[in-house]
Amino acid sequence: MVGFDEFSFVPSFISIMFIIVFGIIAFTIIKNILQWAKNNNEPLLTVPAKVVTKRSNTSGGSGNSSAHTSYYVTFEVQSGDRLELKMNGRNYGQLAEDDFGLLSFQGTRYHAFERHKKESSV
Repeated sequence: MVGFDEFSFVPSFISIMFIIVFGIIAFTIIKNILQWAKNNNEPLLTVPAKVVTKRSNTSGGSGNSSAHTSYYVTFEVQSGDRLELKMNGRNYGQLAEDDFGLLSFQGTRYHAFERHKKESSV
């Protein structure tokens, strides 16, 4: 065949794949830095809230890779608005659905939840 060498395509393909993977990694890092900066500029709020639901997401764990679990809790505040916050496993394990208390958060960053024994006006 004239003008086409199947082996000359391989280096170009590898270069393109490297650029795509590098781009995805760079995008993720930049996105996380921007979210971190945005959270730092938000006020630290403490509001009455109710734990509505909890969920976890496990990824990895196939073959020789280890599994990673992310924990999320959805809170409902007095206005009826809901927000889902990511947290560590220890904090996740200390909360139960229908708990009432004072939620402290900053943007999308969970800080604390102080449980109250009685249901508040949430």
